[in-house]
Amino acid sequence: MKKYLLPAVYLIIGIAVLLGMFDLASMLTANNKIPIPSATKVLGTLFSLWSDPFYDNGPNDKGIGFQLLTSLGTVFKGFLLATLIALPVGYLIGSSKIIMSILNPIIQVLRPVSPLAWFPLGLALFEASDKAAVFAVFITCIWPTLINTALGVASVPADHKNVGKAFGFSKWKTITKIYFPYSLSYIFTGLKLSIGIAWVVIVAAEMLSGGAGVGFFVWDSWNASSLEKVIAVILTIGVVGLLLDKAFTMMQKKFSYVA
Repeated sequence: MKKYLLPAVYLIIGIAVLLGMFDLASMLTANNKIPIPSATKVLGTLFSLWSDPFYDNGPNDKGIGFQLLTSLGTVFKGFLLATLIALPVGYLIGSSKIIMSILNPIIQVLRPVSPLAWFPLGLALFEASDKAAVFAVFITCIWPTLINTALGVASVPADHKNVGKAFGFSKWKTITKIYFPYSLSYIFTGLKLSIGIAWVVIVAAEMLSGGAGVGFFVWDSWNASSLEKVIAVILTIGVVGLLLDKAFTMMQKKFSYVA
């Protein structure tokens, strides 16, 4: 009982500190043109948003539930595309020093580029803002999975490889029975980092693309001078990001190979 009681107490204290910070910021900005709303007002707005999350009053006026599903759809499209490319390319890089030497400079040049810098290129390629948002998510969340997959494959001990050779494993069997199980923990670390980056990127991308999604909802709320809605959606984004992280952590613990 005590094992669960103490974390619950810490959680309550943490929430109390967060709410207290809101109230302090509200008092300090009381004379501003758009003051920071109090914790009570933010919580009331949060409850109001989620009391009817799937209302639909037209293309530009949908509930937070619809906006969240739109954003998650875009995130998983970009994430899955990135994963499909990152896993085989990461394997090639990790298993071949020649390919590593060829591709590493390209990765190091493209990896630090800001996510929003890719959005105009996506517009030029696809001529549609929703597809440009998928492209921005894809191109920025590919790197963690690719790099961690390569690291996992490169870390396979020589003894494991020799066992495969001794038993006459084919190339495919070597990949599925030796490389993949051993590097699975690395792969899940990369996937977890990628989904976190994707969730960060989508908010910024939707502010540029407009029309739908939590990023658009935040920007639309700001334009309406409704800061309490902005903060309520920020809290929602944070909770969803936490749940995504926890989900991938659970999968990592369940499926990862222990050497």
